[in-house]
Amino acid sequence: MSGTGKTEKTKKMKNPAAGGRPGASGQPKGRPVGRPRRLDPEVMVATARRIVEEEGLAALSMRRVAKELGSTPMALYHYVQDKDELLMLTLSGTAAAFPRPELPEDPRERLVAVAAHMHEVIGRIPWVLDILALGELTDRDALWMVEEIIDCALACGLSPARSVRAYRTIWSYVYGDLVFRRAAARRAENPSRREFFPEMVTEQDAAELPRLTEVKDRWREYAADYGTVEELDAIVDGLLGRGTRGAKA
Repeated sequence: MSGTGKTEKTKKMKNPAAGGRPGASGQPKGRPVGRPRRLDPEVMVATARRIVEEEGLAALSMRRVAKELGSTPMALYHYVQDKDELLMLTLSGTAAAFPRPELPEDPRERLVAVAAHMHEVIGRIPWVLDILALGELTDRDALWMVEEIIDCALACGLSPARSVRAYRTIWSYVYGDLVFRRAAARRAENPSRREFFPEMVTEQDAAELPRLTEVKDRWREYAADYGTVEELDAIVDGLLGRGTRGAKA
């Protein structure tokens, strides 16, 4: 091999980009070194949502999303401030996917109907429960339900303070019931040979737990005959009754 051939080969190795010239660092000129790969925000959010839906909230991290997109965590921070903002974007639009129901005119009946709709919507997208559990994160498209509940409570005679408390009570019921239902479904899918409630209650507990011992054998039967709308109706009755008896706000 001649010396000229060796020189030409070396030049090609140093300059793999056709027509490019190496800079001071030996890298071809073009896109500046360190510039993050441009991401599609919609793809980023869709990826985060898929991870949460399929694997749960614990599996979601900025590093995991970046890896899925073939990018780096720092690149994601050009689009979102932190993981909470990414979760907010992940929630965005979930409520809008469900059409608003026709609601009755009577404010009390309307309140119950909105609360029941809230329960139904979140029950169909259970992964949202884990995000909502973080507090303060919500889907802006779902705020119409909060607005309706507050407005109905005010129309039923509650003060602004009691209206907000009424909403919190209703939300606590909706969230708690859905968490319980999801846990029960998981238990049913993966039954254990261990005895959990109510089976753990035995006749030996009769002295200490007489009422539970009395109903334990029919507990699941009684619990199965449980209607969300009927329970919400009872809760609303109590909230409105307490708030209109002249109690302090």
